Amino acid sequence: MASGPPFLRRLLLPAVLVLACASLARAQEGGTIAGRVVDQTGGALPGVIVELSSNGATLDSVLSDAAGTYRFDGLAAGTAELTFRLLNFSVLRRTVVVTPGATTSADVLLTLALNADVIVTGTSTFRNIADVENPAENLVGIASAASQGAITSVQLEARPLMRAGEVLETVPGMVVSQHSGEGKANQYYLRGFNLDHGTDFSMTVAGVPVNTPTGAHAHGYADVGFLIPELVSGVQYKKGPYFADEGDFSAAGAANINYVNSLDTPLVRVSGGHDKWGRVFAAASPSLGGGHLLAALELNHSDGPWERPDNYEKANAVLRFSRGDARNGVSVTGSGYWADWDSTDQVPARAIADGRIARFGLVDPSDRGYSRRTTLATEVQRSFGSSSLRGTAFVAQNSLNLFSNFTYFLDDPANGDQFEQAERRVTTGGRLVYRRLGRLFGRHAEHAVGTQVRYDRLAPVGLYHTASRQRLSTVREDRVGQTLSSAYGQSEVEWTRVVRTTLGVRTDLYAFDVTSNNPVNSGTGTAALVSPKFAAAFGPWKSTEFYTNAGMGFHSNDARGAVIAVDPKSGEPAERVTPLVRARGAEFGVRTVAVRGLQSTVALWYLGLDSELLFVGDAGTTEPGRPSRRVGVEWANYWRVRPWLSADADVSFSRARFTDNDPAGREIPGALDRVISAGVTLEPRQALFGSLRLRHFGPRALIEDASVTSASTTLWNGELGYRVSPTTRVVVEGFNLFDAKVADIDYFYASRLNNEPAEGIEDVHTHPALPRSLRIGLQITF
Repeated sequence: MASGPPFLRRLLLPAVLVLACASLARAQEGGTIAGRVVDQTGGALPGVIVELSSNGATLDSVLSDAAGTYRFDGLAAGTAELTFRLLNFSVLRRTVVVTPGATTSADVLLTLALNADVIVTGTSTFRNIADVENPAENLVGIASAASQGAITSVQLEARPLMRAGEVLETVPGMVVSQHSGEGKANQYYLRGFNLDHGTDFSMTVAGVPVNTPTGAHAHGYADVGFLIPELVSGVQYKKGPYFADEGDFSAAGAANINYVNSLDTPLVRVSGGHDKWGRVFAAASPSLGGGHLLAALELNHSDGPWERPDNYEKANAVLRFSRGDARNGVSVTGSGYWADWDSTDQVPARAIADGRIARFGLVDPSDRGYSRRTTLATEVQRSFGSSSLRGTAFVAQNSLNLFSNFTYFLDDPANGDQFEQAERRVTTGGRLVYRRLGRLFGRHAEHAVGTQVRYDRLAPVGLYHTASRQRLSTVREDRVGQTLSSAYGQSEVEWTRVVRTTLGVRTDLYAFDVTSNNPVNSGTGTAALVSPKFAAAFGPWKSTEFYTNAGMGFHSNDARGAVIAVDPKSGEPAERVTPLVRARGAEFGVRTVAVRGLQSTVALWYLGLDSELLFVGDAGTTEPGRPSRRVGVEWANYWRVRPWLSADADVSFSRARFTDNDPAGREIPGALDRVISAGVTLEPRQALFGSLRLRHFGPRALIEDASVTSASTTLWNGELGYRVSPTTRVVVEGFNLFDAKVADIDYFYASRLNNEPAEGIEDVHTHPALPRSLRIGLQITF
């Protein structure tokens, strides 16, 4: 440059000085980190706490704005870590490099925690963590137990469903079967329990609890025949008595089924198939008042394979207004459900073996059922910075009439043993929960306090001796009022980057008032329990977290059983039951996403009950149960093989035993020892889609000494669909593809048919699984 022309030297020298000064200024100015935070739907997330740290020291923190954006300026060069925290979402950490004078972009997607408590949901609200681009980022805080999870609407969309209740079979280890007409509540099995119609497994749909206490047929009766699979946005489940927000009926587990607030497009589905199966479903969600009005109607008929057709008729409607987002929202949901059916209950195996009745035959042709359910629920959620308040209020009206005959002519050789169980119920209640992000002992913490209340009024609930559905006499008839009030609190503290603990406590107060047609069986009472809860999470290490859980819970007992004095049939003294029965559980588990696209969990668990007390609605009497213990292992897997292909496999083994020394034996009748389910799915987003599924549950003892057992049941189901156009698709569903001659459920007890000994015959009573059947459906969207 020294040899160049003088004018060139005069021009270049200032330019070099300007560039040098600018570079020095940029170095002194520092770097910037900026980005946007969104949820699974792509919606902006305001109020996210974004924390900046380096070498373990916190440098700064900001809140994302209404557009979900955040920004840090004037940062020193080097490596920094961002941590994102928001109620209902998992904690996300990301390492970034700060460059002087430049802006480093860090856009993130937060995943809903598996226990997220949100009102406004859509078909893409819940996502399996294995489907997230970087699942290891979202592992922290996603769950507090290995057996906690969420099933997405995508997983449900291509799954063949014989009946609405099979939505719950997406819960690993759960089996849903039927021992009567399709309108009756399903039979449920989980973790070594024959849960009967819902005892020890709590269910909530669209904010309203499903289990009904002090029921005509069973305590905890949970009929989900009103459930509409197309509206389900997700199934959040948890198992064990470790969760402070779960109370009655949840010792074995709980499921919260969410409904969508809006559909992508209006849709109509029409399907038909074997055994006069027919279904019409239509739904739409137009915009209204800054939100959406979801309207859905379902009509269903089926005769089944039975010698006397089921003649199952169902009408189901939902009307739901909602507006808001994952942080602030309001919804009002009304629903109505009506079902009538003719029942074919379990039948004695001896009568099938000797040809007196066919495999799909029956004994009493007058068995029947009627069910009605209407509900109204309001939910409101408001977020204030790092805290939120969620409230729910509901009212539900139920009526049920069941005509059944399980022993035929054992008790009354002349008229038969048919009985009617009837109830008229009104339930009101609600819950309120406050949650807040803060600090405890200088550590990040999330606190929650809540209260729940439920009042059931039955007027009346009765048991009647009938013949051909005509009442002959009243066994018992009661008017019952009962209240369950609860309060709980818990705190989750992040002690280090790899250690989190949750301590919680719950208190429940049960009050009841029974007025019986026999005054000696009337009475009032109260009972209360305090239940501590504990959970710890360790990790993640190499995309893997470890969990340990322990806690106490309970199940309530029928209020009539708590005040009973005499057997309503014999007049003999009857033993009262404990209103609240203690449950104790513990679990150790692992969750890993170390293999790309695969989420795998393993849980080793224990559950003990002080007594398996049960009010037997079929007889109107109490049946004091024995203390029990169950242990088991569960292994659940979800694998995103390709963007268009997924697979899942769940294996559960359990051992259920009574813990006292009774010469009758220690086996718990009806307890499953294993459940295996698996499937492969071609995603519905493709022109050709479908799935193939295996469902297996193992043999079980039918009496305490295991001298009588049932056989195992294995079924294959499938679905194949084709998208004819962007708005039209055809789907074929196949059930029991190999036409297996197996049972949905078996029992062992004494019954008497005509011309049999007066004392009856002890025998296996079975309800066969439905034979091979096909359904074809057409779906049109607008």
